[in-house]
Amino acid sequence: MSDRKTLPGYRLALFATALAVVVVLLGAYTRLTHAGLGCPDWPGCYGFIGVPMSEHKQAVAEARFPEAPVEVEKGWNEMVHRYFAGSLGLVILGLAVQALRRRGQDGQPLKLPLLLLGVVIAQAAFGMWTVTLQLWPQVVTAHLLGGFATLSLLFLLCLRLSAALPVLPAISRRLRALAGLALLLAVGQIALGGWVSSNYAAVACVDLPTCHGEWWPAMDFANGFHLTQHIGPNYLGGQLDSDARTAIHMTHRLGALVLSLVLLLLAWRLRAAGLARLAGLLLLALAVQVSLGVSNVLLHLPLAVAVAHNAGGAALLLVLVLINYRLRAHPLAAHSREPADLAATRLAPLGK
Repeated sequence: MSDRKTLPGYRLALFATALAVVVVLLGAYTRLTHAGLGCPDWPGCYGFIGVPMSEHKQAVAEARFPEAPVEVEKGWNEMVHRYFAGSLGLVILGLAVQALRRRGQDGQPLKLPLLLLGVVIAQAAFGMWTVTLQLWPQVVTAHLLGGFATLSLLFLLCLRLSAALPVLPAISRRLRALAGLALLLAVGQIALGGWVSSNYAAVACVDLPTCHGEWWPAMDFANGFHLTQHIGPNYLGGQLDSDARTAIHMTHRLGALVLSLVLLLLAWRLRAAGLARLAGLLLLALAVQVSLGVSNVLLHLPLAVAVAHNAGGAALLLVLVLINYRLRAHPLAAHSREPADLAATRLAPLGK
């Protein structure tokens, strides 16, 4: 292991990563308690900084938004999520400012903190549109993906700022490619999960492994994946019929099966490459996430399990980010490198 110390900003990035986990889970809790419109405006709540609590303020709030009666519990679910998200945005701004001040010094990343700042600004816009477009599924799903992207990028920043990790054995190009594919499939599966949630399709199938007692039930893929749904209706509770929701749910199941097979292959390849710890971590995250997904169906979506399923998805994504970072931070095995790369390696001493 290298003696290099962590770079300035590491602890702040670590704090931001932990805060991002909280924000992602609060977002899931808000969504699953149907509190996404607990405050019908943005960034305030019925025109107030916080949820209106007194009878007078509630009367004013309902006069402003007669179509949205005040529900204090749902309002606080939404506002607490906003407060934490706003705090995270300020911390990321601090990371970006620090990166600008230290640019060019001692391996300080610059592009990554600036990218994070751009993502969190986009997230604020998606958070606003989630409310103003009344939970339009496309925006809700994009907002969820933005949250996971923010978390992943913060974790990557922590890895970049941390002390050097133990040196790995030489890595094959195929293993790197497989890890990259697994990461892309995981992002796709998270997007499908967001689409399930935003269209309220989680309980479209209440049995397992069949759905409605059939291996291939009636499904409407055209409407289930109609990505240009009308803007205007209130999408709280969903607008799709049963067959469309079933199509979404079954696609998520099939995606989980494909991803699981790829992750099992990746774990096997990691172990064969002498990376048993990474393989074990991946298998643990996969086992927990599959168990939570099955429990969601069999237990009919209990709130705690549903939130934990979101947490499991985040954990699995971070494990894949870690694996890809580790595999790409070390040289390729000689037999998997291009001839030009090998020639450059042999000639390198001549250029010193």
